[in-house]
Amino acid sequence: MKKTFGFLFATALVTVASYNANAQASTDEIPADMNALMQKYTCIACHRPNQRLVGPAYKDVAKKNYTNEKIVELIYNPVPSNWPGYPPMAPMKQVPKEDALKLATWINSLDGTPGGGAKKPAAKKPATKKS
Repeated sequence: MKKTFGFLFATALVTVASYNANAQASTDEIPADMNALMQKYTCIACHRPNQRLVGPAYKDVAKKNYTNEKIVELIYNPVPSNWPGYPPMAPMKQVPKEDALKLATWINSLDGTPGGGAKKPAAKKPATKKS
């Protein structure tokens, strides 16, 4: 119980502390549909496309080359060791998978490569038989 209260209290403090940063950080570069999802699920409280707030900039997340599915997994089960120097993200299990996948796809579009999106794993070459 104490652990849960402490976590909730810390999350509330981070949210309040980020309020001033939110007022200064622009959301103009976020498409309206993504901005609506980010507002609905409070992503906007800690993240921006090009600017570090409480959490990393989404462009920095895109640079990690996570697949869309991996980003969805990390939304539900964050791994703080992936982002040293940032406070741990609260698990966002209330985000429906469909919306999480939309957000992940948009985040990966920020990686700057033609076509955007996470790098796909290389296809395995078929095994060749030696004669």
